[in-house]
Amino acid sequence: MLSQNKKIAFYAEASMGLTNAKMAEGIIRYGSNPAVAVVDSTAAGKTLSDVCKIDSDVPIVSSIQEAIALGAEVLVLGTAPSGGRFPKEWSNVVSLALSAGLSVVNGLHDRLNDIYGQNLRKDQWIWDVRTPVGGLPPIANARAATLKNKRVLMVGTDMAIGKMTAGLELYKTLKEHRISVTFLATGQTGITIMGAGIPLDAYKVDHASGAVEQLVMGAAKHDIVIIEGQGSLLHPGSTATLPLMRGSCPTHMILCHRAGMEYVDTAPGAKVKIPPLRDVISLNEMVASANGALIKSKVVGISLNTRDLDQETALLEIKKIESELGLPVTDPVRFGAEALVNALM
Repeated sequence: MLSQNKKIAFYAEASMGLTNAKMAEGIIRYGSNPAVAVVDSTAAGKTLSDVCKIDSDVPIVSSIQEAIALGAEVLVLGTAPSGGRFPKEWSNVVSLALSAGLSVVNGLHDRLNDIYGQNLRKDQWIWDVRTPVGGLPPIANARAATLKNKRVLMVGTDMAIGKMTAGLELYKTLKEHRISVTFLATGQTGITIMGAGIPLDAYKVDHASGAVEQLVMGAAKHDIVIIEGQGSLLHPGSTATLPLMRGSCPTHMILCHRAGMEYVDTAPGAKVKIPPLRDVISLNEMVASANGALIKSKVVGISLNTRDLDQETALLEIKKIESELGLPVTDPVRFGAEALVNALM
């Protein structure tokens, strides 16, 4: 729905540069559409490079009207509020955008077509990215285990830790090596970037693994398939990792972790300590293989998010974890994904 020539603006009020603006940051970093502005009145007058670890001079403006004046044709809701629900206070922003002729990309659970769809003009659309298409998938049955390719699942010590980013960096580097590879998106940001995929958290639990399996089977022609990770086996509020494991039957996994992180990011007062990474690796390998009942799956590398460290400290932390685990470690955004590519090949 989002053709590559459309100029886009992002709505990320009071959140640009924070974790919950990961949809905006992900599309800006990896999308192909020209970005003309970010709407965030709390940072108006700055550019993206002032508030994010992105080398970009895209301006941050205070209103939708300013974004429209800069040529915006599509408004992307770039922030994911807690629970992924559409906040009532955003209604005026979306109404203004639609009345000005903009189309809207919505990554939230609430369908905006149900609210605004009847008033769209002929050339307007609302893309509710988290709406499954194509009916109910079949129940998963380990069909992916019959494939001969490498299936690489991105797993993590927590939610919002860089699984999609690491996967896209790995995908980009493998393409540069002219290897037959695809990236299978399973969340709203990845789907918007790739133009296809499944909104995993919108499927009922009985059909989630089947949706993943169907997606992976459709990519059988590729030598390497990278499956975007969701959630974490460690997070008490996450159930997304298991259907990804069952549906994809991964041959390889990349563990994603944020440098220095000791506790899972849960509600205040609920302290869930992250075990030693060696134990986290064992947990993911055991669950992915169902303790040997299913296909063997190995963690072959670590993607370490070092965005909060200076370069020297980041390199020291990478060397430390490499020494502890005997596995290749890199921050693929900062230092490239070659170490992970070598581990796969």
